Parts: sequence; C-alpha cells; structure tokens
Amino acid sequence: MRLDETVRDLDSDEIDGDPSTEVSDLAYDSRLVGKGSLFFCVPGERFDGHDHAPAAVDAGAVALVCERPMGLGVPEVIVPDARAAMPRVAAHFQGYPTGDLALAGITGTNGKTTTSFLLRDILEGAGRQTGLIGTVMQVVGGVESGASRTTPEAVDLQATFRQMVDAEDVACVMEVSSHALALGRCEAISFDVAVFTNLSQDHLDFHADMEDYFGAKRLLFESAPGMSIVNLDDEYGRRLAAEFDALTFSVDGREADYVASGIEFDPAGSRFALETPDGSFRATTGLPGRFNVSNSVAAVAAAVCLGVDPDVAVAALASAGPVAGRLEPVDEGQDFSVLVDYAHTPDSLVNVLEAARELSSGRVITVVGAGGDRDRTKRPLMGGAAAAGSDLVVITSDNPRSEDPEAIIAEVVEGVPSESDRIVEVDRFEAIGIAITAAGPGDVVLIAGKGHEQGQEFEGGRKIPFDDREVAGEHLRKLTGGAS
Repeated sequence: MRLDETVRDLDSDEIDGDPSTEVSDLAYDSRLVGKGSLFFCVPGERFDGHDHAPAAVDAGAVALVCERPMGLGVPEVIVPDARAAMPRVAAHFQGYPTGDLALAGITGTNGKTTTSFLLRDILEGAGRQTGLIGTVMQVVGGVESGASRTTPEAVDLQATFRQMVDAEDVACVMEVSSHALALGRCEAISFDVAVFTNLSQDHLDFHADMEDYFGAKRLLFESAPGMSIVNLDDEYGRRLAAEFDALTFSVDGREADYVASGIEFDPAGSRFALETPDGSFRATTGLPGRFNVSNSVAAVAAAVCLGVDPDVAVAALASAGPVAGRLEPVDEGQDFSVLVDYAHTPDSLVNVLEAARELSSGRVITVVGAGGDRDRTKRPLMGGAAAAGSDLVVITSDNPRSEDPEAIIAEVVEGVPSESDRIVEVDRFEAIGIAITAAGPGDVVLIAGKGHEQGQEFEGGRKIPFDDREVAGEHLRKLTGGAS
C-alpha cells in the first residue's frame, strides 16, 4: 500500500518525502521492523521511539510516523501524537477487520477473563467460530497462543483481527483494559457489545485515582458500541447505566434486565434462576461462587445481544469453562480442597474467599502476597481481606519485580490484625507447602494472586518458571505419597 494511502485517515497529511513509497507492514518496536515497514516513533514511559528510529531504518523501515523531524533519509509523516495515529492507520491498513466480526469488549477490574471465556464458549456452543483476546491467551481460528498483555497495542490488535477474519472466525471476544483505553489502543474498533463487570481498587500506580480509573473504563461506552451491558450491583455500573442506554444485570436482587436469584453452589458449580427480557430459565454453570454467577449472567446477556437465542445461550453456559487459574482446583487425592485463583485486588480476594468459605466444611487457609512496582496502597487492604476471610493466612511473595520482597510483605502485614493466625514466608514455593501441610479434612486452601501465570518476576526483568498449580501439585503428591 502506498504511504499516502496508508496514512490517509490521519489528521495530518504532511508527508516529507515520496508519498508513493510502498508500505508492507506496520511496527512500533524497532526490534520487529522488517523490510518495507512503516515505523511509529511512539514516546513511552521508559523509552522514546524517536531514539530507536535510526535502528528501525537500518532494519528496513521505509517511512516514519513521528512527532518531530528525524532527517534519516526516509519519508516522514509528522503528527502531533504518534501513539494516537497507530489505531487509525492500523485499522485502515488491515481493511477495517472488526467490521466483519461480531465483537464483544469486556471491561472491569475483576471478571473480565472469566466472562470472556464463558461468552466465547457460549458463542462456540451456538455454532459460531469465535476468536479471543485476553489475559490468559489468544485464540485465532481455533488455535491458542500465549498473551503478553490483556489488550495488545493497536497495531497488534488490528493484525490479530485480520487474522481472525482470514481464519473464518465470525465473532471475537476481547478483554479491554483501562490501560488500553487510556492509551487509545481501542480506537478504530467497532464494538457490537460492551460489557462492564465491576470496578474496585487496582492500577492506581497508573491512574491518578479511582475517578481517573473509572474515566478510562467509561471510554469504552463513549465509543458508541452497538449495545452496552452493565452490572447494577456495582456503584460504578449504576453510574454508567444512568449515563448510557444499557441493558443491566444483577445477582443482588436489584431491578434489572437480567436477574439471577435462588443461587446455590458447590465445588461442581452453581445453579440459579435467571429472569431475562425473553423469559425465565434455570441456569447452570460449572464455576462456583456468587461472583461467577454474575460473570455468567453477563456472558448470557452479551451472547443474546450478539444474536444467540436465549435458550441456546443458557444451555451452552452449562458446558462452558473451566477458566485457567480462576478457582481452579488442584486434586491429588487429598481430603481437602486446593484452589488456585488470580485474585490480586482486595475486592476479588473478598469474593473468592466468600466462595471458599461456602465450599469448606473446615478452615480456609489462604496464601497471599502483592506484586511489586504496582499500586502500593492496596497491599495492606489485601492483607486485611485475607485475614478477614481466612482462618490462617500465609503471607508471601507474588511477583516482586524490582522491589524488595520482604518490604512488600511488610506492607501486606500492616493490614493484618495482630491477633490473626498468620505465617510469613518469603519463598512462595515454601509458603504453598506450609499452607498445604497445615490443611486437614474439609479445609480449603486458597492460593491467590498469580492464577494462570507460569513465571515469577524479579528485579532486572528476571523471570523464573513458577506455576502455583504445579507447585501445589508437587506438595500434594509429597503429602499423599503420590509420584513426584
């Protein structure tokens, strides 16, 4: 595609150089530039793409989108904001692929991943080949691959949508993070459905305060999706419902379009009555916990908005899941339960602990920590939530990143009442072993914070293999005498 055609949707048409230059690819990382690339010089928190423009040109970039003249002998498109230019250029370059997909965007602090998996399973159960973009993985044309971040950069997003269309996906479910919304990655995307699950404290290392965090989430609904679906049980959801024309859902008895009642659950899942605009249904999900009923109702509502018959959606929900690292059981024949969950915010920890308590005929033992280089103010709140919902708390490292693990743990401990039954063990492997060894018949051991993650992050970007599920399994086999 010619350069002038590639950038035709930008506010600026200032091209310094040959507008007929052929562009064969888009890139914002100089390490991924190939021959024929248009390179976006994007300023970031730690690096400025302008500083890497010479390397990009050396690697084969034939033109630059930049915020200041670079004088590197290739055409330059001067724009006020290189990051803001990416989604519009990428969408056009890929042929506006979201116009060919039934697309659902799901945002919120907690529940995005579970709701996304459930919705995709429902759509697949209804006979619609569906792609997925999210925290745990991506699925394109039925092929799974790893995910580096919840919502990729705009260039990668649009390329993935194009791959989905080419692979004959007819729908896509994507998690939409507040970072992605604030940084404009989701502009030039045509959402058919936008879902809001909830909002609670998280990411205040990135957002100035909760109002700023909410403002970022709100952008998804300002983008005028075909239909909005919001959780009335959440105060921020009620604010969205008051502002936008939206379908609503509730599991707390509020008057809404979709209401779950008579909720029952056990380790095998949840059962509930579901009132919808299309009638009443008995619904079942393989996921336990009241919060998972909320996620399930959101998924059913989104599926119906995407054209799935409600009875088909409810039937498909029964066989949907499980979701990796979300109340995922680890079973080696022991006489107590071990659950691994991604809960890494105070609110999500409260929710999973409530579910764990319902599943326990004995004690609840929780392994918990907090991530480094992230919102420090939630650390004592994590400790307090763990202590309030557990009989024994084992406080340990999560992903310390560049911070001192012991300093992080000390901040978590600040929120734990002194009279609480607590153990501090910096080594996460040993902490999980302590919790499992302490468990007895009927107890529930909850290992919180990392869920599906398969590595632990330390200073200098060092990452070691670490999977809570595998570690728990290893300790359980030692305990039960199973094979190592």
